[in-house]
Amino acid sequence: MRPKVGENIRRPGKKIKQEIAVQKNPISTQGGKKTVTEKSETWKFHHLGVIVRDLDKAIKYFQSLGIGPFVSNSSEVVTDRKVYGKPANIKLRGAGALLGPIKFEVIQPLEGNSVQKEFLDSKGEGINHIGFIVDDLEEEVKKLEERGFRAISTGKIPPNGGFAYMGTNEIGGVLIELVKKV
Repeated sequence: MRPKVGENIRRPGKKIKQEIAVQKNPISTQGGKKTVTEKSETWKFHHLGVIVRDLDKAIKYFQSLGIGPFVSNSSEVVTDRKVYGKPANIKLRGAGALLGPIKFEVIQPLEGNSVQKEFLDSKGEGINHIGFIVDDLEEEVKKLEERGFRAISTGKIPPNGGFAYMGTNEIGGVLIELVKKV
């Protein structure tokens, strides 16, 4: 049985209390730049995205570590895809596996100038983004844009889903992907 946040956990000879600290100031300014210090309360941590050169090889590797089974993500049809605000014709190949409640997503860029290909070309394989499920994608993107962050890759997943990769990689090299489920 998993302990709840704030619940005392008994361990032989120790008593541990889990806590979550939340900063109340959602925007701070450092050197004239806006920074996010608190995510929206409506974000739900969903997945970790890893970019790879060879999806099949990566799946075999991660399965050898005990991660899997993997399920293909290729059934999602993305429309109205844009990269840096311009229409984009992109082809990606991906698969995901659950690690407890969190999805471990592996993506191989195939065609087009995607943020995933840009990452692979500039940094090589690795963690590219952290994905969050949101109820209102447009509202959450607007909030981040008001804080100085830009939606660098967007798309719609019919009938009413979509995603936005936010340009949050200046420090740490990791993007935030906001996703509205279909």
